[in-house]
Amino acid sequence: MKYDYDLVIIGGGSAGMVAAEFAARLGLRAALVERDRIGGDCLWTGCVPSKALIASARAAHAVKTAPSFGIEVQSHRIDTAQVWRRLRDVQHEVAATDDNPEKYRALGVDVIMADAAFEGEHLVRVGDRSVSTRYALICTGSRPAAPPIPGLEETGYLTSETLFQLIEPPSSLLIVGAGPIGIEMAQAMARLGIQVTVLEQMERALMREEPDMADILATRLRAEGVVIETAVDLQAARTIDGRKVLSGAIGSEVREWSGAEILVTAGRCANVESLAPDRAHIDIGARGIVVGRKLRTSARWVYAAGDCAGRYLFTHSAGAEAVTAVRNMFFPGSAAAPEVIPWATFTEPELAHVGLTSAEARHTAGDKVRVFRWQLSHSDRARADGQPEGAVIVVTDSRFRIMGAHILAPSAGEMIGQFTLAIKHKMRLTPDFANLIQAYPTYSTSVSQLAGEATYTQLQKPFLRWLRRLNRVLER
Repeated sequence: MKYDYDLVIIGGGSAGMVAAEFAARLGLRAALVERDRIGGDCLWTGCVPSKALIASARAAHAVKTAPSFGIEVQSHRIDTAQVWRRLRDVQHEVAATDDNPEKYRALGVDVIMADAAFEGEHLVRVGDRSVSTRYALICTGSRPAAPPIPGLEETGYLTSETLFQLIEPPSSLLIVGAGPIGIEMAQAMARLGIQVTVLEQMERALMREEPDMADILATRLRAEGVVIETAVDLQAARTIDGRKVLSGAIGSEVREWSGAEILVTAGRCANVESLAPDRAHIDIGARGIVVGRKLRTSARWVYAAGDCAGRYLFTHSAGAEAVTAVRNMFFPGSAAAPEVIPWATFTEPELAHVGLTSAEARHTAGDKVRVFRWQLSHSDRARADGQPEGAVIVVTDSRFRIMGAHILAPSAGEMIGQFTLAIKHKMRLTPDFANLIQAYPTYSTSVSQLAGEATYTQLQKPFLRWLRRLNRVLER
């Protein structure tokens, strides 16, 4: 059968763009269908604007704390409207270059700005016409989800999709959710002079991270003026005298919190409803489109990648999944979906994570787990930079094979890559990392110091046994 396309990619976000470029490099007849703007969540509502905001907040904090480095600053005025203009300028620069639709058209990809939905076997409705395709790749991403708080819809709230559309931020903010997005925005907003209160349902912030690391970071945010409330049961939202009020309880204590605006950062849900997936017999689960280890859906000609597949909700994993899916379409059986996925919370200091936490590792391997920790306060670079708060934690099995790594440090997101490689290739903390020379003075020197401690632990018992045997021989 002759198809209009070898591949129709639905969604022009992180996964879709990577898939389109890869398909073009393979010489495939491909179409990239996007109903809104090329760039998706990462460019317009996620990574790019949030990191531009964090950069401005970091600059403001550097000016504020300059006297501690011997630098006197005469004034410290923050123009939040200009901060918001700058982040939009960054977005438009990316949109005009790397995320420009013309880039993909120049590669030979048909970029179609329209809605898409399935019509049947190998058929996709694109705008007002139907096209046939050998394969389809769903890359429709996800959108913010709101918790079921009575009155919240009527009161109104911001999400990552609307926060960066403002002319300037509100004077005070209630943030619902203490996950990575909530914590990043909390610190950034506070550094820009905005009163911030974070309300979290769980017993601590950043529940997916090592508890000690999350606690250190929460303490840092509180020292910068962020109010973080945990174990909060939110029960209602309303507006009183122009301010938005959330009411609830912490244990048996009834509480209320008010702010100029509410920002909800409490999870996401997959964008799948408008695709008419039932027409292609595509199964949908609680987290999104159901895929197998090769990223194929229940319809053999349809694959899914990125947030809509509900595996890992990160830009970098979306791109990796997109490449894997396209490879598996045209080179069957070549690759399973990536499982070793690092992530980072881009606060100051950054908190990066790959693999298992110590609790997850103990649940898997019991008492065979070893946990090694090196405090950043022992790092010469951290002392010089005035950033002694943090640590490197590495989780291994009994043979020192790395199961997980956690870094709380400036540039932790850059450092975590070496542990991603280590876990993927089943490397050991000792001797592999003990024999690895890191540049000095860098934060990565702490990794070598930690590995040295692990080596000492490994050698200590054999050495003591040998010493005892030697002493017994000498005593004779």
